[in-house]
Amino acid sequence: MEAIIMAGDVAAGDVIVLPGARDAVLVKQVRLGRGGFILTVVPPGGDRPEAERLVTLTAGIRLRKTARFT
Repeated sequence: MEAIIMAGDVAAGDVIVLPGARDAVLVKQVRLGRGGFILTVVPPGGDRPEAERLVTLTAGIRLRKTARFT
């Protein structure tokens, strides 16, 4: 499944492609922060703590959703 979604429609377990990136990331956590959504992401299949990174996105950013892990 691939769809264009808004940042506010992202949930933990979604695999998305961030704006300006080619590779997909797995969303581990979504929080509301100042100025947008704070996503904790890792490479799919790379659940090592050192691979985690935080990304802040505004609500209006459009993303490509490629899969959903449960």
